[in-house]
Amino acid sequence: MPSPIALNPPAPSPSIFKETRSPRKLPLMSTAMTYLSAVQKADTRARSRNSSAESSPTRSIPSSVTASSEDSILSDDDTNNCLVNPLTPPTSEVFATLHTEFGHCANEAHRCVSQHDYTKPFQDYATEEPPYYILFTTYISYLMVICFGRARDFFGKRFAKSYFTHLMPHNGYAPLNSDFDSFYTRRLQRRVDECCSQPVAGVPGRTVLILDRYSTDYNVTKIYTGTKTRALNISSYNYLGFSQARGGCSDAVRESIRRYGTSTCGTRLESGSNELHVFAEALVARFLGTEDALVSSAGFATNSTFIPALVGKKSLIISDELNHTSIRVGARQSGAQIQMFKHNDMSSLESVLREAISQGQPKTHRPWKKILVVVEGLYSMEGTLVNLPRIVELKQKYKFLLFVDEAHSIGALGPHGRGVTDYFNIPPRSIDVLMGTFTKSFGAAGGYIAGPKILIDALRLHGHSGPYAEAMTPPVLIQVVSSMASIMGVAPSSQSTKSALALNPTSSIVTPRDGAEELSGMAPSSMLPIWMNLHPALADGSEARMRIRRLAFNSRYLHQGLKKLGFITYGHPFSPIVPLLIFNPGKMSMFSRMMRSRSTPIVVVVVAYPATPLVTSRVRFCVSAAHTKEDIDMVLQACDEVGEILDLKHGLGERWGIDEVCRRAVELVHSTV
Repeated sequence: MPSPIALNPPAPSPSIFKETRSPRKLPLMSTAMTYLSAVQKADTRARSRNSSAESSPTRSIPSSVTASSEDSILSDDDTNNCLVNPLTPPTSEVFATLHTEFGHCANEAHRCVSQHDYTKPFQDYATEEPPYYILFTTYISYLMVICFGRARDFFGKRFAKSYFTHLMPHNGYAPLNSDFDSFYTRRLQRRVDECCSQPVAGVPGRTVLILDRYSTDYNVTKIYTGTKTRALNISSYNYLGFSQARGGCSDAVRESIRRYGTSTCGTRLESGSNELHVFAEALVARFLGTEDALVSSAGFATNSTFIPALVGKKSLIISDELNHTSIRVGARQSGAQIQMFKHNDMSSLESVLREAISQGQPKTHRPWKKILVVVEGLYSMEGTLVNLPRIVELKQKYKFLLFVDEAHSIGALGPHGRGVTDYFNIPPRSIDVLMGTFTKSFGAAGGYIAGPKILIDALRLHGHSGPYAEAMTPPVLIQVVSSMASIMGVAPSSQSTKSALALNPTSSIVTPRDGAEELSGMAPSSMLPIWMNLHPALADGSEARMRIRRLAFNSRYLHQGLKKLGFITYGHPFSPIVPLLIFNPGKMSMFSRMMRSRSTPIVVVVVAYPATPLVTSRVRFCVSAAHTKEDIDMVLQACDEVGEILDLKHGLGERWGIDEVCRRAVELVHSTV
């Protein structure tokens, strides 16, 4: 089926890549109709075994199916696999997405709205402490690893020198790696290396294909078996499920490659800018409700290269102690003084502000040129939400500049998916600089900086990404534009001509004409490339609204379910990042292996020092709108069984059984935390 966005599709040219036929029972399907036909047959077979399935409302999700993925193959063996087909077969709804990429769920009860309740004060969720014996055994575990590791290094350098050549002077050359600096990597991280950096094949959607591998030398090298295993994916940054091989966004990306190629082959300040950058930056500014915005090709570089352009010597950066490494790198490169405040502690922040303002610069005590407070909207390792209302109050009182990193919150929080400002219903222009990435919620790559036009124009020239970094590629830009436009909704041409915002063709500035409330409305069709024709369900924003509400339900359900099962978790209930505390490093690797070795494999991410404090190793679940309620049930049941074996249930409060948690899921989601 040709892409609906192609106005004049050219005649297909012969390809040097041959399409291979699958050895499975059904042939490779090249159109959505053949895929839907296969789904219908599989549904009929499933319903014949389970005639008591309940019907649910109709939900049609646009998509096109290509013949390039083995995910589109359905066989009789797959019908028994809950990762390929729903546990409850559909009866009245028609789904055009693959269940492996985006789960089929038409139950409106499995939806929720992510929004702050101003009838209650902001609640800073306290972290629970484990029993003392857990902390004691954790420290003992690290002590044993250090002692045995040091002993092996000591004797190995003397009796097995061939294995330690890279750590000792050799033929007059100094060692490239210090044995002290690389000790953690060699003696601890390598032991759990099979739990990290797991190669995958295919789309990182609701499920993912992992490449099977094993090691015969304790993870120094790994051997790939050539086989693949499909697993439930609870580890990828794919919050809204836009990372798909099929659908309106994928069709637009494919058409952009035909029109613009794969790269701009230049930097933004040289020959790397094209019209897609203008469209993307205008749309980002409209989406966020700011005057202007710029885009960068890498999220990490957005912080590390633009923060030095914001502040310099004789300026002060006040940073949350748990801010991301990219913020820390950018702050150090700026040359400004840096002070820290306790994580999300507003009393600590105010104390640092009062001291800094009253004392001024060191030695001279002159006033600071600038004071920039840098926080994250949603902290990636803790899952905690910034206390933005209180910070805005302090901003009005002490007159500092505010930088909010929304890498994990943009698209994932708020009733309209516009991040923490949307969640708290705070005007975006009350924040000086809004930063975010396109990796997590938009299925793309890169980042953005948004704010006043005069500031953005200065950053275009003085930020290192402008003259030195490769510009964002056309396919990535179109993925950003199409996914963001689907969240906003696209106004028809008759309405867009009356829009209160105008696109300046010489820059990406969005000029307000009437009220600020218009900034939260639909995107005028003039802000999209003229050749882009999104499917009606994408253009009217209905599909994106469904995704945002599904993500809110899944996040809150997993968070509340783990707490009811007795686990210690961090973070805000609406956070799509749900850390489950494991503490002991040995249990960390075992948790990952046991989850992956289940009858229905589950891929998780385990995180330890130095990304976290030494004794708070954790598994970090990343929830997606692509997951169904049954998927979260499966994760909770697996955690319940593994947690009992590994002694991980040390949380306080009322405990429920797994059956009760699954049965009362909707009640849990809508209950008061």
